Amino acid sequence: MPVLPDTLDSSRPEHALNRATALEQLAALGEEHARALQGAGAKYVERHHSRGKLLPRERIELLVDRDSPFLELSPLAAHGTTFPLGASVVTGIGVVEGVECVLIANDPTVRGGATNPVTSKKVGRAMVIARENRMPLVNLVESGGADLSTQAEIFIPGGAMFRDLTQFSAAGIPTIALVFGNSTAGGAYVPGMSDHVVMVKERAKVFLGGPPLVKMATGEDSDDESLGGAEMHARTSGLADYLAVDELDALRIGRQVVRGLNWRKAGPGPTRPSDPPLYPADDLLAIASADLRVPFDPRDVLARVVDGSRFDEFKPLYGTSLVTGWASVHGYPVGVLANARGVLFSEESEKAAQFIQLANSADTPLVFLQNTTGYMVGKEYEQRGIIKDGAKMINAVSNSTVPHVTIVMGASYGAGHYGMCGRAYGPRFLFSWPGAKSAVMGPAQLAGVLSIVSRQSAESRGLPFDEAADAQLRELVEAQIESESLAMANSGRVYDDGIIDPRDTRTILGLCLSVIHNGPVQGARGYGVWRM
Repeated sequence: MPVLPDTLDSSRPEHALNRATALEQLAALGEEHARALQGAGAKYVERHHSRGKLLPRERIELLVDRDSPFLELSPLAAHGTTFPLGASVVTGIGVVEGVECVLIANDPTVRGGATNPVTSKKVGRAMVIARENRMPLVNLVESGGADLSTQAEIFIPGGAMFRDLTQFSAAGIPTIALVFGNSTAGGAYVPGMSDHVVMVKERAKVFLGGPPLVKMATGEDSDDESLGGAEMHARTSGLADYLAVDELDALRIGRQVVRGLNWRKAGPGPTRPSDPPLYPADDLLAIASADLRVPFDPRDVLARVVDGSRFDEFKPLYGTSLVTGWASVHGYPVGVLANARGVLFSEESEKAAQFIQLANSADTPLVFLQNTTGYMVGKEYEQRGIIKDGAKMINAVSNSTVPHVTIVMGASYGAGHYGMCGRAYGPRFLFSWPGAKSAVMGPAQLAGVLSIVSRQSAESRGLPFDEAADAQLRELVEAQIESESLAMANSGRVYDDGIIDPRDTRTILGLCLSVIHNGPVQGARGYGVWRM
């Protein structure tokens, strides 16, 4: 397979600017991650520790295999909202007894681990990943149930989590609940609907209604232990399968349960040499343009991500704004679609549609590297059929059944976001680089469109057009769209699975591909109607 050359010119002024900008963005990202790690703050962390309890990430660290990676998902969920950063829950992928599992751990320092609307969205995303990739699900439970102040937003959709737990079991995907503290109200159904349940003695409390609610509903006086304590559930109700003496024992038993699953991957393992790229990953900081209007060559990225920097490019002379080709990452074969000059024309759309079909024919996962401003507009391109050609590409992406992984490296605007497998198109994973932006269109373009519409409206009604007010409005709209399109804003909405350091792209892709191959990898053998 051909080896990509090193075409990066580190002497260019843009190289230093791009690198400096990336480092600034990573520093800001690091500050937000540090805030997320603090939970509800030092006071509540200290109180939790004083009770002899571990924090959620401490529990995860002791549960997963020594020196194995933990890929945290959506760590900045709720960024930019009124809800706590991180959404009072930690989710991610960890290796337990050699088995890749999805882990969900409530953070009891934040409102007792209560579930708010963003918590529900973040947990739901983690469960989708477990289902799609056929991975055991481990819940580390300590939650007071729903945050009652937002019950109207979570009660009805929140029930899907319990439905999903039962469907996991029916599909042969193991579910495990390790209960460290309160598991109240709807939260009681997490252990109630899990295949395996471990409860910590004198700590776990699992009941549909606590003593105050029982008193109000029935007039009965009761205490925590007799109503829902771990020993009662282990000896009387039978809800607990294992009674742990403390948290460490619960984690030990959890590992023992996973070991007893006799879990096997259903997909193929790596089949290619997984030798590292020829060029340093540190260069990835300087490749993406600080100004997203300036395109960059994604081959420079691939040369620092794929095995041995080997890349067999498909149709290199046709539709050159989109790079397509074959490679491998950590030994797993992949097909790659990467934007080279932002805009997608008819040629790029047809090239992509054919390439996606080929990948499905070969049962090969696809990696999408996004840096697109969307499909080309204008009279010439409309007459040449950009709509129907773009539809071919979107049709191919929509009906492709091989796993997709998407990395948003730069711009991700308009329908180009869809054609390059944005969130709505079901990629198994989607991660962003710190400088990435996603929106209907760029801030200046969107503000300009609104201005033109307002001007035309005023003219049609014979009214004078207020230029000063228009300039002020454009400025406000640009600022709003800019803030809403930033990577952290989209991550806060759980529109990606996290923002990653560009230098970690190869590692993240390798972890994702390993996870994907927990299940079979099979391409589509037929498509619907193509508008020719």
